[in-house]
Amino acid sequence: MILNGADNPPIRFRFDATRLVEASLVLKLHVGGALAAFGIGTALMMGVKGRRLHKRLGYTWVVAMAVTAITSFFLTGLNGNQFSWIHGLSAWALIGLPMGIAAARRKDIARHRKHMTGMFTGGMLVAGMFTFLPGRMMWSIFFAA
Repeated sequence: MILNGADNPPIRFRFDATRLVEASLVLKLHVGGALAAFGIGTALMMGVKGRRLHKRLGYTWVVAMAVTAITSFFLTGLNGNQFSWIHGLSAWALIGLPMGIAAARRKDIARHRKHMTGMFTGGMLVAGMFTFLPGRMMWSIFFAA
């Protein structure tokens, strides 16, 4: 049981990928990019920085983040058929990714860390939490009865 209230039935975890399997190619690319970016980003945050593996995984993470951000512009629903504030995070990611790469190339590691950590936190964690709200697709995949 995850949540329970006097007026609400308990919410239980259960996995049903039917909606994702039936979803559009754009949504599948978006979810795939987000999952890849989350996994790679977590490994990058926890691993040794500055080594060849970090750089290679970093470029892969940038591509996954870019795919996630770009595909988000073809997805609406949180705000009807219009863009929502989450699309602002996508626009910021597309601006911040090259800024983070440029900082690393200039050896400005503090700025690189700031850009990339901010995008991981805002783009993956904050935006990701909103995908699990009731009524959203990820909610229906993991929690809806």
